[in-house]
Amino acid sequence: MIQKPSAAVSGVDPLPVIDDSELDIADYLREEADPPPAVPQGFAALTIGAVGVVYGDIGTSPIYAFREALRPVAADGLARAEVLGLLSLLIWTLTLIVTVKYVLFLLRTDNRGEGGVLALYTLARLAIGRRSLPVLALAVAGAALFAGDAIITPAISVLSAVEGAGLILPDLAEWVVPVTLGIILALFLVQRRGTGAMSLAFGPVTALWFLTLGALGLWHILANPGVLAAVSPTHAVFFLLEHQTVAFLVLGAVFLAVTGAEALYADLGHFGRKPIITAWIALVMPALILNYLGQGALVLSDPAAIDDPFFRLVPEAWLPALVLIATAATVIAAQAVISGAFSMTRAAVQLGLLPRLTIRHTSHDQSGQIYIGAVNWMLLVGVIALVLSFGSSAALASAYGIAVTGTMVVTTLLAIVYVTQAGKLPLPLALLLAAPILLLELAFLASNLTKLHDGGYVPVLLAALLMLAMLAWWRGSQQLLAHTHRQAIALDGFAASMLKSSAPVVPGTAFFLTPDPTVVPSALLHNLKHNRVLHDQNVLVTVETLRIPVADPEDRASYEVINPRFARLTLRFGFMETPNVTRAMAHARKAGLKFDVMASSFFLGKRRPVVTGPIGLDRLLDNIFALLSRFSADPSDFYHLPRNRVVELGERVAV
Repeated sequence: MIQKPSAAVSGVDPLPVIDDSELDIADYLREEADPPPAVPQGFAALTIGAVGVVYGDIGTSPIYAFREALRPVAADGLARAEVLGLLSLLIWTLTLIVTVKYVLFLLRTDNRGEGGVLALYTLARLAIGRRSLPVLALAVAGAALFAGDAIITPAISVLSAVEGAGLILPDLAEWVVPVTLGIILALFLVQRRGTGAMSLAFGPVTALWFLTLGALGLWHILANPGVLAAVSPTHAVFFLLEHQTVAFLVLGAVFLAVTGAEALYADLGHFGRKPIITAWIALVMPALILNYLGQGALVLSDPAAIDDPFFRLVPEAWLPALVLIATAATVIAAQAVISGAFSMTRAAVQLGLLPRLTIRHTSHDQSGQIYIGAVNWMLLVGVIALVLSFGSSAALASAYGIAVTGTMVVTTLLAIVYVTQAGKLPLPLALLLAAPILLLELAFLASNLTKLHDGGYVPVLLAALLMLAMLAWWRGSQQLLAHTHRQAIALDGFAASMLKSSAPVVPGTAFFLTPDPTVVPSALLHNLKHNRVLHDQNVLVTVETLRIPVADPEDRASYEVINPRFARLTLRFGFMETPNVTRAMAHARKAGLKFDVMASSFFLGKRRPVVTGPIGLDRLLDNIFALLSRFSADPSDFYHLPRNRVVELGERVAV
């Protein structure tokens, strides 16, 4: 089942277009068939799915994070204290940022089960009680930076996976880019099968990957148990104090250990809080810490392993098996940000920051499991462009990090705004508690900004373009909303006056789709103004999308008579259903609505923005808004109205 927001419904998710040309009159009287039952996803299945989708990105960090952190320090030799200091930094970065900030706090700060920077903005906005432009700008920046990360992560993940396979297939070196493009194309082609299907395929593989990480780490820890001293944060503090010159560069590499944490929050709606927390505490975090400690133990025992401590964890005979599973895990790592991008886009649509896009629900039990075709294909184009432009994961590495650290800083700032404005904590205490995490994230961001000229400009440029589009859409939508409010007329008074009106009354029923049944729809006013007629029966139709998969038949329709000429009809659908107004008329009849099929018409009001302002920034934003409006989902397709009975009455609105 699928769903797509319409101009007539605020906050409704969009659905695919279904050809209504074959609908006949009998459809008005036909009971709507229930959607095919879906297989429920239990807690265990959701937990395994979260391992594969949510933690795929952060789970591949051990392949390169410790190695990259060692390089700036090892130039003049490597001391035991330096190894322990780096390991301590990695462990406490995982603890503070992922465990404390995301798992223990942010996953409990959801907006009706949805996470991500825009969900957090919504909570902050409600806590403030009014719109705050600085807070909105902060949220838009965070969402735009996450979108930049969603393009870079699949490119660098798959490139590094294919390059890693070169360890056992040296001849693959000249085929890295073509093979990478083939894997990326396949990855995006299967997205339409839904997050549930992805988690079924990816979950067991990634679970095996984490078990392998933990086992390899434990093996080397047992050989050199002294490395466990790195658990103490004092080693991290002493390292930063004694290596002030290179510590700044080291932080940029240490941050690689937590890439994917923001996707963890954005994917909340796909799996729910408890499965994600359980997966982290029971499997992911222990496996990551054990593996980093194991790499440290290996380097302390064999300094020659510094060139690639992860793959040196196994004897040469086991290397092909490790490369194979590492390749699979690294390809899967791209899934976390792709799923997160779908959730973030839906939140942006619901907040009025992007035009309505076709959204397909892929789970009967989890309303957050969605697929957005437009986002999927735009991401694919962007990822392919990056692979062709950079050609290797090493070249892309410089572009990696700025977007993620920027989003993390924004999330922390929004969290501070929310807890203080909601009265959960006083501002001084909130700042005191958030200071260690915020300072650490700002240090990571500053370290990554040094890579700006080496490719770091890519996510910044992508984020700037998306911010411009979101700003243009929000600004244009506000202008149209203000125009609508200026013309708003209360329905009850209007309905009473129309009983005494001299306007000609024609037989039949006119259905007007509207998001607000308390005011007169613009289509009705235009019908009176231009056609100079009023129908004998005028019904305002409002569609509501419920937070349950399928609406109960007895709740499908409710009918309210205002006076002999006007009435309100409310139709309700579950989030897994395709809202089909035509077939729902059978339920409307049962609710008391009487009408003649052959004398009925559906009226839709449409507004087309027309750019009229002088040349400048405002005109640029207006042109972007007008362009984006052409890609907005068509409400008449969403409702599946019979095409030969739809009348669209539009107006040109100057912006």
